[in-house]
Amino acid sequence: MLAQLQTLAALTRVDVELEELQEELGDLPGDVKRLEKDARIKQQAFDATQKQIDDLVHARANMRIRTQEIHDKEKKLSEQQFQVRNNKEFDAITREVETIKEETKDLERELAASALTEENLRRILAPQEEELEAAKIKLSEKEQELVQLSGEHNEELTLLLAKRAEYKAKLPANVLVQYERIREYHTNVAVSVRRGSCSGCFNAIPPQKLVEIRNFKQLFTCENCGRMFYPEDMEIPTA
Repeated sequence: MLAQLQTLAALTRVDVELEELQEELGDLPGDVKRLEKDARIKQQAFDATQKQIDDLVHARANMRIRTQEIHDKEKKLSEQQFQVRNNKEFDAITREVETIKEETKDLERELAASALTEENLRRILAPQEEELEAAKIKLSEKEQELVQLSGEHNEELTLLLAKRAEYKAKLPANVLVQYERIREYHTNVAVSVRRGSCSGCFNAIPPQKLVEIRNFKQLFTCENCGRMFYPEDMEIPTA
């Protein structure tokens, strides 16, 4: 039992140090996630506006091609009017020319409306691009800050995680389950007994239990907070 208590105490010490490292990172991980989401939303808005503009430009290119085709056809029909042999053919060509002219007017209206829509979209796009670039800069700065701070503790973090895995491997499955369950509520799972009290919650421990704790016969937990006990003078492996 002594070896288990020493391992539990050492594991607790490692977990406390890991918690302190996490606290040093503070809100940085959350800030990065928030800025990532903000940049992603702004990117999607920018891309959507840009796509509308690209679609309009493509559609206008097709309309100009169609306008040129109509113009060529109208010119050809006009030439044919002078070669007709009767009024019926002349009237047929005239109706076709009028239809073409109407289509030309429709295309011109569409081109004008498309140009106006594009102008309005570009007014929207400009501030969207500025907001996107600002969001990217904020994200980059925060990411660099996180990388720098994480990097400063990277070696220490790696060592602590390796020690944690080593200590966990030494514990029986049922004890480890109990440890992790207590850890849901307290980072310092295993605590020393000081002046007859739990050093975690300061609850007084009955004298008979104090004697049993020092005999290392079994694992005792605090009746108030649930933490595991070990004697104050017990040696703890160094992390």
